[in-house]
Amino acid sequence: MSDSTAADDATPPDIRVRRGNPTDEELAALIAVVGGAYLAEAAETAVVPPTRSRWELSARALRRPLDRDRGWGGFSD
Repeated sequence: MSDSTAADDATPPDIRVRRGNPTDEELAALIAVVGGAYLAEAAETAVVPPTRSRWELSARALRRPLDRDRGWGGFSD
């Protein structure tokens, strides 16, 4: 379903013939083969998650703010 909508929304390819005089059938075959190969290649690509740097891996989590009202050592009332 999404492939048909993507094909409908796509702009037509810009093809320039530099030599020879291809027929419409030859151009259609070329577009079909190249387009199919492109779609197969695009389907095989995987999204690579961003890797974390060594700095991010070695960094410790932030500690909570100091509670200065608790007193010395945290055991006095």
